[in-house]
Amino acid sequence: MNARPLGGPPRDLIGYGARPPKVTWPNGAALALSPVINYEEGSEYETGRGDDHSDLGEFPGYAGEYRDFCVESVFEYGSRTGIWNLFRLLDEYGLKTTVYASAEAIEKNPDVGAAIERAGHEPHGHGWRWTEQFRMDVDEERALIARAVETLERLCGSRPVGWYSRYSPSINTRELLVEEGGFLYDSLPYNDDLPYYTAVNGRSHLVLPYNSLVYNDARYVFSQGFGSPSAFVDMCKRAIDEFRRQGHAGYPKMMSIGTHPRYSGQMGRLSALREILEHALECGDVWIARRRDIAEWWQQHHEEFDR
Repeated sequence: MNARPLGGPPRDLIGYGARPPKVTWPNGAALALSPVINYEEGSEYETGRGDDHSDLGEFPGYAGEYRDFCVESVFEYGSRTGIWNLFRLLDEYGLKTTVYASAEAIEKNPDVGAAIERAGHEPHGHGWRWTEQFRMDVDEERALIARAVETLERLCGSRPVGWYSRYSPSINTRELLVEEGGFLYDSLPYNDDLPYYTAVNGRSHLVLPYNSLVYNDARYVFSQGFGSPSAFVDMCKRAIDEFRRQGHAGYPKMMSIGTHPRYSGQMGRLSALREILEHALECGDVWIARRRDIAEWWQQHHEEFDR
């Protein structure tokens, strides 16, 4: 079999290895916890707008010539109700989060953008639509990054300083983010429990891995995912406690939790997120922060961390 390299940066299979930095988080926290809301409703694949298939709702969508009203309505729940349930929960505890925002979704429901600005949540670039950037040519991807930045800045009160592509970036995404300018970091990979720097065209660029495919409510609808909210709670609480154990042993880390309004905005699942956040708050040594705050802390203090 003849393999054909597809380009892009080389893989890094080593990372920090056996000697991760001994990070100092604010107030000596043992863990930096980053809850994320993925807001994609209205920008997903939809047969009604001409896409060749509908997206993943509570069940897989279908391909064909007919509108998929089932999947459409699942996503509508996320924008009509679920996002507001999540925002109310965060407000209850005085917490701020990072919103991975597909710009078209915010444009279709600008009250969400206004709520992000009002609460001080972080708008984070998540594509113009919730589609795969790795399928785009470089010019299309460049234009849609710029369009997403403009839209989110206009509707959320501040421009995104972080970026996360659907599933996987293209071989050009990181270079385009650096080229566009204004990005403090990206969250494109899933490959570490700590931020790190990488070189992009000779420039140092910060990466906050989105280490959340395990701690992600999308697994409610995956075939090998969470069977109940209790399973999500158990996985996340176990992770928080194990991260804290390593933190107290001298190696504090970062943990991401991924949520979606159409999933965790449902009441039975909202209670799971409540239980996870209450556990983190009760620990007393967990810093719950926006990704921007974590990135800024890392930029200011990373040279002080022992190796």
